[in-house]
Amino acid sequence: MSSILDGKVIDEKEFNTAIARGFAVLEAFDQDHVEMTLSEVAARTGLSPATARRCLITLNILGYVRQHGRKFTLGARVLTLSSSYMRSTQIDEFLLPELRQLVDVFGDASSVAVLDEGMVLYLAHTSRQTAVRPIAAIGSRYPAHVTALGKVLIAYAEPDVQNRFLATAPFRPLTDRSITTKEEFVRVMQDVARLGYAVAVDELDYGITSLAVPIFDAQGRAVAAINTSGYSGRLSGQTLAEERLPRLLQASRNISARLAQYPVLVRTALSPIGRNMTMAG
Repeated sequence: MSSILDGKVIDEKEFNTAIARGFAVLEAFDQDHVEMTLSEVAARTGLSPATARRCLITLNILGYVRQHGRKFTLGARVLTLSSSYMRSTQIDEFLLPELRQLVDVFGDASSVAVLDEGMVLYLAHTSRQTAVRPIAAIGSRYPAHVTALGKVLIAYAEPDVQNRFLATAPFRPLTDRSITTKEEFVRVMQDVARLGYAVAVDELDYGITSLAVPIFDAQGRAVAAINTSGYSGRLSGQTLAEERLPRLLQASRNISARLAQYPVLVRTALSPIGRNMTMAG
């Protein structure tokens, strides 16, 4: 017997529900839910209190969760999961040099991200920004529709990925500049496919203007996106594109060339989501 989970066909006989529940508990913690009670964890994950309790006790024994009275927090051992991933994929070696060069030339910030269940997931980031703003740290996730990275990733995704996103995305506004309807986002997707880049101005948060382009694997499929961002008080979307697009495209080409020499990074971190690069022409 099989079922669909996040667009993937799952063989229920091979799917380990206990492991899935454990990861759901870990992912329930974030910057807005640093500490939670058992009932709060159950509510956040949709698990029964008894199941959530077993998961928390197991994770506590393993060191991934810590208990402080009635409250639970993530344990420091969670870091071993991400550090092992970073070491095995060598993301820093392949992505950070290009991001640092962009920041050296333009200042501000630069990131690489992939699409993760309708969200933008940051794999690498470097910045000179000191203003208070959402931090695009490694592992951060934001709704795809409010970021230039997300617009690129959806625009270059395969039709089934696009259709699933359009059917399920809540298009919740984070500012009064955010896209709020499917119809508006479809128009943006068409523009991105035509131009080959995306811009977002004050859509994720006020003060952030971002320009993003796709990154391709050796087969010409979009597997990630790279951006350069700055303060919208001094940079319009048009100015950002005029001043930075050529350099950003070169950074994308440089990363794509490295991916062709190191395909394991594509398999482990940058799973193909996109159409061939010729669609932008």
